Amino acid sequence: MDVTLDRFFPIFEVEEDRNVSKLKEIEEYHRMLLEGFEKAYKIAELARSKCLDPEPKVEILIAKDMAERVEKLIGINGIASRIRELEEKGVSRDKICFIISDEIIEGKFGKFEEIVAIDKAIRTAVAIMTEGAVAAPIEGIAKVALDKNNDGSNFLKVYYAGPIRSAGGTAQVISVLIADYVRRKLGIGKYIATEEEILRYCEEIQLYKKVANLQYLPSDEEIRLIVSNCPICIDGEATEDVEVTGYRNLARVETNKVRGGMVLIIAEGIALKAPKLKKMVEELKIDGWEWLEKLIKDSEEEVDVKPRSKYLSDIVAGRPVLSHPSRKGGFRLRYGRARNSGFATVGINPALMVLVDIAIGTQLKIER
Repeated sequence: MDVTLDRFFPIFEVEEDRNVSKLKEIEEYHRMLLEGFEKAYKIAELARSKCLDPEPKVEILIAKDMAERVEKLIGINGIASRIRELEEKGVSRDKICFIISDEIIEGKFGKFEEIVAIDKAIRTAVAIMTEGAVAAPIEGIAKVALDKNNDGSNFLKVYYAGPIRSAGGTAQVISVLIADYVRRKLGIGKYIATEEEILRYCEEIQLYKKVANLQYLPSDEEIRLIVSNCPICIDGEATEDVEVTGYRNLARVETNKVRGGMVLIIAEGIALKAPKLKKMVEELKIDGWEWLEKLIKDSEEEVDVKPRSKYLSDIVAGRPVLSHPSRKGGFRLRYGRARNSGFATVGINPALMVLVDIAIGTQLKIER
């Protein structure tokens, strides 16, 4: 068969034409989206101008990239350009968090009161790690405050709320790490937990597991290790109606109810992400976190994972059951972030989605 190079040229040209055509289709699609968005936004502004809603303006701000989303979410002018500058230099996302937090404390983006600067620094770090796409930086951190240890020294408390879950474990732990970093910079002492407070944490985390879903339940020894060594007081707002039975009415704990945000930070944040936290601490050369080594060793011990049927007991009649607890060959989920899954989500094989008719955004009750 006579095959010459020139016979392939038309194929390449056709392929190139197809690529150009596809590119034009994508550009046209993006233009259509932008025009539709602008039209919808103007209608929303007109509707809000009638003052029939709690706010006379549209609360959703327009942002073109992650840096701008963070700036508008936190409300500090100048952060967006600085984030872009650091990204262009190839600085990693977690290091950007520390650099920006440092500059907020130093007053490079405006002068703030000490506690306000700390608050802004922590929220900004969480916003950067979550790309300004979830509510965690605003709603997941209730407030930041200072309190006194029994020896008279002051320490930093961060009050977490339920929506901090949407931040994911890495962003959760970096918020604690940033809090430690800025409190050192400002000369604030470390948190010294009392025995009653440590036992309160142990009881509260175990109690939360009974009333809500928790990806990982640390042992009492792990909780004690975290609370007694963490330089920041991890506090939180009451998120559940259930109250602790022991260690109530403690002087430095504002509620007897279960604090869901605090539980998530300790269990799904520090305890679950200890290896990643240790890596960040070593890379950034932050001392005082050497105890993470023991936490990692303790958590690496073999654990007998038993089936949990709680998700089946809550099922509504008529809903399909895709798999029974820990059943061999059961329904598999893909954890972690991917192109086809976002924050606080799990992914499944796209082919399986077609077979069982599950759409993106479907809510599934899972075993653990």
